Amino acid sequence: MGRQRTPKNVGVEPVTVGKGPVAGTFQTDTGTAELIPDGDNPHGWLLMLNGAQSSHVDLADPLRLEFEYMRWIIALVHDRWEAAEKLRTLNLGGAACSMPRYLVAAYPNSRNIVVEIDGKLANYVRDWFDLPRAPLLKIRVGEAREVTESLTEASRDLIIRDVFAGAKTPYPLTTAEFTTAAKNVLIPGGVYVVNCGDSPALTTARREAATIAAAFKHTVIIADPPMLKGRRSGNVIIAGSDAPLGDGAGLARVLLGGAMPAQLWDDAKVRHFGRSATILSDAEPD
Repeated sequence: MGRQRTPKNVGVEPVTVGKGPVAGTFQTDTGTAELIPDGDNPHGWLLMLNGAQSSHVDLADPLRLEFEYMRWIIALVHDRWEAAEKLRTLNLGGAACSMPRYLVAAYPNSRNIVVEIDGKLANYVRDWFDLPRAPLLKIRVGEAREVTESLTEASRDLIIRDVFAGAKTPYPLTTAEFTTAAKNVLIPGGVYVVNCGDSPALTTARREAATIAAAFKHTVIIADPPMLKGRRSGNVIIAGSDAPLGDGAGLARVLLGGAMPAQLWDDAKVRHFGRSATILSDAEPD
C-alpha cells in the first residue's frame, strides 16, 4: 500500500498546458482522477482514482516503486529474467503505468502492452508522466478480459493483473475461464501474476489461490506476515507458471530484506492455503 496523502484541490479540474503533471482533480471516463504532489519527494506524484490510492510515480527515477506490493512483483520478475532479455509483458490495469514504466527502464529490450479501460485517464497519464512510446510501452484502451482473449497464443512471457473497481478486482478477471485465457497468451513456462486485494478473512485470496493452482503446475504467494495471518486488509500476490517459481533462496532473501518484509510461500503452502476453497467460475454469479 502507498503512504496516505491529504487530498488537495478537490472539485477543481485544472487545464493541462503542454506536458507534465498538474495537481488537481480531473474527470475521467470512469470517475475522477486526483493528482497529488508527494510532499517527501519533489519528483513524486500520487494518483488517486475515485478516492482510492492507485499509483505513485517518481519522474526522476522510474526504478523507484513506492507501493510495496509492486516491489514484491518486481522481485519475482527479477528472479526469473535477466535484464538483457527481450521480455514481453501484458499489464492488465494501467493507472499511472508505474509498473510498465519500471519494466522499460529495467529491461531495455522489453515490449510492454498496458490495458486500461479508461481512455481519458490513459491520455492524461501520457501527458503527465511522459511515458515511453511504442514498441517499448503501448497503452491499449479496452476491457482487460476482452483484450486478453483477443491476443495471439504464446505471445507474452509475463502477465500482471492489477485491476480494481473500488477495493475489488472485477469478478470476470478472477475466474478459471479467464485464468485459462491468460495462460493461453503466455509462452510455455510464462508467468501469470495477480494482485489480490482482500480482507483479514482471506476468502478471496484462498479462492484465487485455488483457481490459479488448478491452472498451473507451480505457484507462489507473496505477502507480509500480518496479512497472511489474517490480521489486516491488504495485498496478496499470487503467481502461477508451468515452470518452477522462486525455487532458490534468492527471492525469499530479497523479500525478507525489503522495507516491509514479505514471506514467500511455495507451491505446497499455496495449495494447502486454497485446499478448501471453491474454484472461481464464470458459471457462478458474482
